Parts: sequence; C-alpha cells; structure tokens
Amino acid sequence: MEKIGITTTVPIEVLMAADYQPVDLNNVLVTDPNPGRLVNIAERAGFPLNCCSWIKGIYGVCLDYGIDNILGVIGGDCSNTIMLMEVLKLKGRNTLTFAYPDQSDPQQMQYALLKLAATLGTTLEAAGRVREELQPVRDLALRLDKLTWKQNIVSGWENHLWLVSTSDFNQDFHKYYRELQDSLEVCSRRQAYPAGQIRLAYLGVPSVYARELYPYLERCGARVVFNEVQRQFALPVPGASLAEQYSHYTYPYSIHDRLKDIKTELRRRQVDGVIHYVQAFCYRGIGDIVFRDAIDLPMLTLEGNDDFSLNNHVRTRIEAFLDMLLRSRQRLNYSKQALGK
Repeated sequence: MEKIGITTTVPIEVLMAADYQPVDLNNVLVTDPNPGRLVNIAERAGFPLNCCSWIKGIYGVCLDYGIDNILGVIGGDCSNTIMLMEVLKLKGRNTLTFAYPDQSDPQQMQYALLKLAATLGTTLEAAGRVREELQPVRDLALRLDKLTWKQNIVSGWENHLWLVSTSDFNQDFHKYYRELQDSLEVCSRRQAYPAGQIRLAYLGVPSVYARELYPYLERCGARVVFNEVQRQFALPVPGASLAEQYSHYTYPYSIHDRLKDIKTELRRRQVDGVIHYVQAFCYRGIGDIVFRDAIDLPMLTLEGNDDFSLNNHVRTRIEAFLDMLLRSRQRLNYSKQALGK
C-alpha cells in the first residue's frame, strides 16, 4: 500500500479502501529521536516562530521522511493546516484535503465521505468492509481503556500510547492488534494500582512532552485514568455506519459536544482533578474558559510548544497541583470522620 500522511485522525477506512496506508505525521514527529530538528526544518523554510510546533513538525516530517502524499484536515482541526497544504504543494507534494462537517450530523458526514471516496477512487461500500475489519482492533483498544480506569492495571502512559496510535494503528493494524493482545496479557498479571492514588483526567490534544509527563505524574502519586482526545481516536461510539461513527467522534465539533462525553467520563471514572493541555499559538486554548466554567473539578492548565521534555517550571506546577488535590482529599476525609463521630 502506498503511504499517505495524515495531519490528524481522519476516516482511514476510506484511505485503506483506496489502497493507501495512513501515516499519522504527528506520531512520526514525537517518536523521532530528535523532533526539534524537524521543527527547525520548517523554521529554516520560513515558517514563523509563533506558529504551532505541530504544524512546523509535520512539515519537517514530510520533507525529511519523504512523504509524497498528504491528506490535511482543513475543517474540524487546525486552520493553519490550510496554508501548510499550500506550502507542501509548492514543494511538489501531492496534497489532498478533508473537512469534517461543522456539526455532528450523519447526513453531512455521509456527503463528506462520498466526496473523499470519489477523490481517492474508491467507494463507501469498500470502506465499510474495511470498517468491519478494523472494529475488533478498535474494540481491543477500548478494552485497554476500561482496564485503565476500572481494573486499574494499565498505566496512563500505556493508555495514551495505545489509544493515540489508533489514528493509523502504527501503520499496520494486524501487527498493532497482536502487540496489544500481548500487552494486555502482561497487564492481566499485574497487581492493581493503589486505591488511594490521585485519579486524573487529561483533556486536550496530546502534549509535546507526553513521554515524560505520564511517568512523572505516577512518580508523584497520581495516574491519568481518562485521556479524552486519545480515547476519541479509537472511536468509542461506532454507530451503525461509517458516517455515524465519525459523527460520534467528538473532537472536530463544538466544545459543548465534547463536554457531554467528558463530564460523563469524569463521573464514571471517579476523577479527582483535571489537566487541560493547550498548544501554544492554538485557538483551542481559548476553550480553557469554557472547560473551567463547565467542569466542577480542580483544573491545571499546561501549555507546550517546542519543549519536547518537561521543564522545571511545569514540574513545579504539577507538584503544587497534586499537593493541593491531596490536601483537599485529606480535609474531606477528616470532615467525614468528624461527622461520623
């Protein structure tokens, strides 16, 4: 299958039906031994310093890794992708675009899927057969998610890593399925994490320093039991059709649609506090205002740009936040004991 780079989660069933192998360019960026150099490629090409590092990094990946075909999401994700596609086209890349509807509507999604299938020379019937083939893989990823918050035998980092990879299944869904089965077998033999651990939710796009963030939280006595966007990549509400499946995918739509899912999961997973990650220079950071108004839990907002490692400032803020959560829990327990007496 010919490779095609994707700038975020897209209906990969259509791409695969057209004999393309999706490659999530974000995942390639953060797993590169030196992602900063990929950002530098874009800056040397003229990308401004106050442009999101994900956009610059994606550009660097396309040039450095020789990705010739790119499908950019220009509606429902990042508006900078529009101009990124123009620059990649200037550099001789074959660029295609996809736009999610402006609202979660299966009929509008059906039209968008038909247009994408026609562009790629395939049909939605063929994409539907790929959807059936991928469903057991998505189900297994969602089983891992349940083991994270209900059985408490999967770490927040493992949850992030396996769920974020469902955007392209690490470019080989058969291998992904086998490796996830092996991982779950290992997890099944573990003892559960301590019941007294602080339980966190992570909202927003995956962070540039995710590799260090999750282990650091666990060293500080906390664990992420809900990765919002990563879980959405796995499409937790499949629906009856491809159009319904991607209409239930919350990330491209209104923040209020996202909140319905978020608030349900916060209650179900008994979350103590929330980390909201925002990418520097991204309009989605303004959504922090809405989250803080709608979510009745302590919230820590973290920002990242091209810092692919946790700096001391972020570490200190995390420690202070977790200390506050722990003290709040202790005060609550003391009040309950006093009332019991």
